[in-house]
Amino acid sequence: MNNQQTPSASAPTFYAHPTAVIDEGCIIGAGSKIWHFSHVMPGSEMGEKCILGQNVLVSTSVKLGNNVKVQNNVSLYTGVFCEDDVFLGPSMVFTNVINPRSFLERKNEFRQTLVKKGASIGANATVICGVTIGAYALIGAGAVVTKDVPDFGLVVGNPARQTGWVSRYGHRLKFDAGGEAVCPENGERYGLRDGRVHLL
Repeated sequence: MNNQQTPSASAPTFYAHPTAVIDEGCIIGAGSKIWHFSHVMPGSEMGEKCILGQNVLVSTSVKLGNNVKVQNNVSLYTGVFCEDDVFLGPSMVFTNVINPRSFLERKNEFRQTLVKKGASIGANATVICGVTIGAYALIGAGAVVTKDVPDFGLVVGNPARQTGWVSRYGHRLKFDAGGEAVCPENGERYGLRDGRVHLL
């Protein structure tokens, strides 16, 4: 079924390019846009004002919050959950089985990956299944994430290692001796206590 949700008297409006495939039984929020050659599978859910770029797959049981932006060539496999305001960069990769083999059926071993509110994952990064990426974390381009990332954490490299902290607006935070930092863009203040960053 193209360009419409499962029939409902109160179905929200969204846009899907004519080449997109929208299966029966998915939920797509109002104002969302689905571009060329993307596929949204049954049992998946997308919130309002999401954007799927070209050649994006949203598999069964995937859930996306509001205002999630998925760039070209990203596959969201079963087990992936993204909260509101998440950004997924071009050609980044999720996995959902830790030790896949083509000759073994391991659908009952899918591991959940959670990307929390406001987090951004850079182009060509890989996220190994079973991790949680914290709120407003920033994953550098090409990073390979193998373990949990804290809220506001900045991680880069292969394997990904934390190199600092970022604000909600994505700026590196420089903490003073008292464990406080200020976002240079919007003036928000942050505190670093016991290895965790909090918005003050």
